[in-house]
Parts: sequence; structure tokens; C-alpha cells
Amino acid sequence: MLARAAGRAGAGLGLLQRSHQLKRAAWLAPAPHRWNSSLPMNIGVLFVPQQEAWVVERMGKFHRILEPGLNFLIPLLDRIRYVQSLKEIVINVPEQSAVTLDNVTLQIDGVLYLRVMDPYKASYGVEDPEYAVTQLAQTTMRSELGKLSLDRVFRERESLNANIVDAINQASDCWGIRCLRYEIKDIHVPPRVKESMQMQVEAERRKRATVLESEGTRESAINVAEGQKQAQILASEAEKAEQINKAAGEANAMLVKARAKAEAIQLLAAALAQQHGSAAASLSVAEQYVNAFSNLAKDSNTLLLPSNTGDVTNMVAQALAIYTTLTKQQTVKTQDEAPPACEEPQPPTTEVLKAEQAGSS
Repeated sequence: MLARAAGRAGAGLGLLQRSHQLKRAAWLAPAPHRWNSSLPMNIGVLFVPQQEAWVVERMGKFHRILEPGLNFLIPLLDRIRYVQSLKEIVINVPEQSAVTLDNVTLQIDGVLYLRVMDPYKASYGVEDPEYAVTQLAQTTMRSELGKLSLDRVFRERESLNANIVDAINQASDCWGIRCLRYEIKDIHVPPRVKESMQMQVEAERRKRATVLESEGTRESAINVAEGQKQAQILASEAEKAEQINKAAGEANAMLVKARAKAEAIQLLAAALAQQHGSAAASLSVAEQYVNAFSNLAKDSNTLLLPSNTGDVTNMVAQALAIYTTLTKQQTVKTQDEAPPACEEPQPPTTEVLKAEQAGSS
């Protein structure tokens, strides 16, 4: 009996000791940690690494946060409950489906960049910060994509990322976590929608090519018209200048001819005033008379001939009589205009008498 009682007492003592050991193990067991795989043990003297924050509890209640460097704790009373990393954390957001404003289903995944700003809130504000922020990012992404059409999703990726970051920061402020940025990695479009988009892109490129070709044709036509206009203007200006130059040349030629004719008349008058001038004039008239008869019937068939065509001497005498009469009239007019002279009148010369007789006959 005593042996049985002793055995039972030993077994009860063993159970009590085992229960104490289990309680001690549960008390000293590390709490669940989200960023690191294990928690450090409290040995009294602790060295906290840089960019880490250790949350310490004393008898199950929050005590303080250990700063990087040397720290002292009381064993058995103080326990390191959470270890928060103050570095920037990268989280892959799993691929999810979202419906756009124009009812197109997309498969989108992304990358989330976080940082713990308040270790106390990150430890006691939410049970699993990584899971909470990931779910918040997915729901916010679905909400933002539902506000945009398919074309705007591709054009406004930056604004979409900014809206997701703002929505996450508003919700995660009480968790002590700040979302630095969010980036969409891939956007998977359904095959039929992708084919439609490809056809739309090809049609848009053909449209642009047609528009560019029409604009090139229009500019070419405008350039040709402008060139023809300028050519006509230059041609008219050249014709105008040519006419002006031609008129000026004809005027100068007429002036030169007139001056030459005047000089010829003056020289002829001076030659006739000299001795034997009338004989030279008679010879010139006779030559012109013969030349005129030699050119008859060359230009037309109509002829006007004098009655005495063969009497060349008579024709020359008549021409000289006319010339002498005109000379005499010019001389008389000059004498009337001149002051009277004291000289006696001289009898007419033989040439004048012959000219008068020929004129009377």
C-alpha cells in the first residue's frame, strides 16, 4: 500500500513538474513573428541591430521598444514579443481578376512597397500586417479599375498606382504602416479583346497613313499652285519689262533716225547752196526717177503712169522747177523778214528763167 501511495505521489509530483515545465515553456516560447523567422531570447543583455525595433512586454503588458544598440532587460519578467523591421519591405500582390468600366475582365498583379513607421501600432494594431495590406491593395485595385475603361487603364497606369497608394495609406495609418509606392507588373487581357485591340490599332495606323497621304497631296497641290502663280507673276513682270525696254529702244531709234535725217537734210541743204548744186540735184532726181520705174509692177498689178513716161528730161525739168519755186519762196520770205538792203536788184539767172518756162509750159 505504502509503495502504491508512494508511486502515486511520485506520479503526481511528476505530473506537477511536467505541468510547470509546460507552463514555463509556454511562457518562454517566442510569439508569432511576421517579418523574421524567430524571436531573440531574453538573457538580460541584448544587442539590437540597426533598422530593427524590438517590442518588449513585461508580465504580458507592453513595456517599451528597444532601440538599436545595447539594452538591458530583466529575465523572466521581460519578454521580447515582436521584432519589427524598419527597412522598406517588398510584397508581391498575387494576380487577381478585375472588371473595368466597359465590362472587360482583366488579370492584374503588382508589387507593393511598405515601411513600418510606428512599431507599436504595427505590433498591436493588426494581427498580420502583410496579409492585411495585401488584401487592401487587391480590393483597392478592383475598386479603382472599376472606375476606368479599358483604354484608360493602359493610359493612366501612373494615376492608377497613385490612387491605390493613397487609398492604402488612408486605411493603414492606424496600423503604423506607410505604403511608399505601388506598381502594376502585368495586365493580361482576354484573347478576343486583345485581337480587337490589335485590329483597332491597325485601323488607327491605316487612318493615320491615309490622313498623312492626303495632307501630303494637299500640300503638293498647294505648292504647285503657288509655283504656277509665282511663274505667271514673273512672266508678266518679264513681259512688262520687255515691252518697256522695247518701247524705250524704239523711241531711242526714232530719235536717232530723226537726228540723222535732220543732219542729212542740213548737209543736203548746204550742198545745194554750193556751186553746181542744182546740177547734182537734177542728177539725183533722174536716178530716183529711173529707179522708181524699175520697181513698177513688183508689189501689185495696179499701175498709175504719167502720159509722157518716156520723156525723162521733161520730168526732171518739172521736178527742178518745183524745187526752184520752193527755194525762191523761201528766199523771198527770208528777205521780207530781213531789213531792207541798199543793193540794186540783180537780173534772174538762166536756170531760174528755164525753170519758169518749164513751169508755164
